[in-house]
Amino acid sequence: MSAQLLLVDDEPGLREAVQDYLQEHGFTVQAASNAGDAWQMLQTRTPDLVISDIMMPQVDGYQFLEQLREDPRFKSLPVVFLTARGMTTDRIQGYQAGCDAYLPKPFDPDELVAIVENLL
Repeated sequence: MSAQLLLVDDEPGLREAVQDYLQEHGFTVQAASNAGDAWQMLQTRTPDLVISDIMMPQVDGYQFLEQLREDPRFKSLPVVFLTARGMTTDRIQGYQAGCDAYLPKPFDPDELVAIVENLL
């Protein structure tokens, strides 16, 4: 059975492109356009890994990650930040918040696949 991924990004074009690329590499991908929808999806199915943008409306990626880490069901769920915020201070903030990997945009999709495979 292929690994189940949850992709959270408010930018439709990027979300669809990343979803298609990951599916072409054998992953099953559920996609959400915001953290609220992603949280609802998590209540019915726990993925093997979450890929999340940081800059999203209402609940940003840091807040979403905090919700995940506070819930015993998702405390150890691997989370990859995929974001336009690529400064060193942003990456440090992501790791301090509890993300497992941080990939700044623009990115090489093969690197994302390698990160996902490494974390699974």
